[in-house]
Amino acid sequence: MSHKHREPHYPQGYKGVFDTHAHLYDARIFQDAEAVLERALECGVDTVLVPADNEETSRLAVDYVQKWDGFKGIDLYCSVGVHPHEASSYTDDTERFLADMLSERDKHKIKALGEIGLDYYYDHSPRDVQRDVFRKQLKLSYELDIPFILHERDATQDCIDILKEAQKNGMLLPAPGVCHCCSCSAEIAKMLLDMGFYIGFDGPLTFKNNKKTPGVLEICPWDRIVAETDSPYLAPEPNRGMTNEPAFVTLVVEKIAQLKGVEPAEAARITAENGRRLFRL
Repeated sequence: MSHKHREPHYPQGYKGVFDTHAHLYDARIFQDAEAVLERALECGVDTVLVPADNEETSRLAVDYVQKWDGFKGIDLYCSVGVHPHEASSYTDDTERFLADMLSERDKHKIKALGEIGLDYYYDHSPRDVQRDVFRKQLKLSYELDIPFILHERDATQDCIDILKEAQKNGMLLPAPGVCHCCSCSAEIAKMLLDMGFYIGFDGPLTFKNNKKTPGVLEICPWDRIVAETDSPYLAPEPNRGMTNEPAFVTLVVEKIAQLKGVEPAEAARITAENGRRLFRL
């Protein structure tokens, strides 16, 4: 189905909304950066974290924040790290680069390591390499005392095993990070919550055919829920199929509010507070 003639729906604004995951350097939205940030502010989004997935995009995320932070009052932060898709590119030089960037995290407004984890759906990198690189970055997170953004797709058991291994060895922070765009079962979500993780909810929460993610939200305590867009991917209803942007995170917040039985403004306030606590803003 073509979406090119549809006009996106921009939601009502609620003050202080935090989009904790938006790839704003992506060409699909970077070329219109000023308008994207203005629309975010109009919809109440005043804080965004820009995550990375390899060395190149780590630099792009840092550069984006340096250029656009403070635009009309918006607060921008970023992360650096290597996504499982890019695990094959991870070398000793990559690790030194990440460690150097994280040693200057305050200067660069870096608040997390990531995205890191496992992705067996696409297998862009061999699985043994993904596991090795995941372990190396988990070690960095613990040693440098910075939360991480967890990406997991079709690799649940290996992911949980590696996290439990790190925890058993005393190498997992009390609040290790966020399970980004959570697509796991409620049972696995409980395991992650028990480890101290926050859970990130994105556009799929709003999809009519998604029965699993609302069940995860139901068991997730209020103090562990954060809202994300994953821009430019996974636009929420009624904008599904369009290029996602931070303004649309308010549609996710509205769905969280509906499912949790609170006013959207309250859901906006709580999810933003959670994001600030997790990323130590």
